[in-house]
Amino acid sequence: MQVAQLAGVSLKTASRALGGEPHIRPATRDQVLAAARELGYRRNTAASLLARGHHSDSFGLITGDLTNPFYSALAQGLEDEIRTEGLHLTVANSRESPELERSVAQSLADWQTKAVVVASAMPDHSSYAALQEHGIPVVFVDRAAQQIEADSVVFDNAGGGETAARHLLAGGHRRIAFIGDYTWLPTYQERLAGMAGAMDAAGIEGWRRWVRAGAHDVPSARAATAELLDGDDPPTAFFAGNNRAALGVIEELVGRSVDGGAPAVVGFDDFEGARALGVTVIANDPQEMGRRAGRLALDRLADRDLPVQTVTLPTTLVTRGSGERPPPRD
Repeated sequence: MQVAQLAGVSLKTASRALGGEPHIRPATRDQVLAAARELGYRRNTAASLLARGHHSDSFGLITGDLTNPFYSALAQGLEDEIRTEGLHLTVANSRESPELERSVAQSLADWQTKAVVVASAMPDHSSYAALQEHGIPVVFVDRAAQQIEADSVVFDNAGGGETAARHLLAGGHRRIAFIGDYTWLPTYQERLAGMAGAMDAAGIEGWRRWVRAGAHDVPSARAATAELLDGDDPPTAFFAGNNRAALGVIEELVGRSVDGGAPAVVGFDDFEGARALGVTVIANDPQEMGRRAGRLALDRLADRDLPVQTVTLPTTLVTRGSGERPPPRD
């Protein structure tokens, strides 16, 4: 073992030091750890567990935001699917940080998780090839695989964005705002592209002045909505690009009006309280997304040579009243 040789200790002593066992002199431990750092050594936790007769029976799920109920539903669907095979689920949060996501993915690999399902914050997923090379299937959810051959499960975001815009246009609205998430997210780009297709086809000029991004949570969505309402020529309708944005828009609209009427609202993703509040949404099924991702991973564990798949799940307009409020008459 190179670490033991460089540190000038026995293989047994090096293993005990790297394993964090007690009764190792501090100076010896420091010497071994310094040698490990110099050689770029990373302890394989899984190998240690397997040597003691432990075998992983889990899948790993990396989410962008554990506080978002969307991911809770996705995790439930994934867990339901893999439980049929006697497996359990480990859930981790990247907080939309590529650096934290890389660290979490590596930790899951070290623990020899059977598969990784990830809503990735990375624009380039090629680093996940290292997991695939070690026999760990990777399935991307909500955001399709980029720069890597891997299975994905996504929603019809562009279709949903187009449907939302067409619904509001059919109600007579022309000043339609889009309150979206981070601009680097494929979901933001696709939902806005769908809306753009409908707005441009309707001949609505200058509509992008009512587009706002960065609404990843309720407070930021409220702030964007307030800015538009307090500005010149405020929108008569809002298309909220995610469930958190929808809540922010709804909260800010309480007691507000435009030209004497309450603005119309359509949200993307159903959310808690939407039915009670009467909010029209572009609905999807995150539990089904989790189930499909779990099945793709299980199938790939059984047959590594299966063709790579991208599964696109449908979205559905659910009308509840908020998107049907008429615009003010000229």
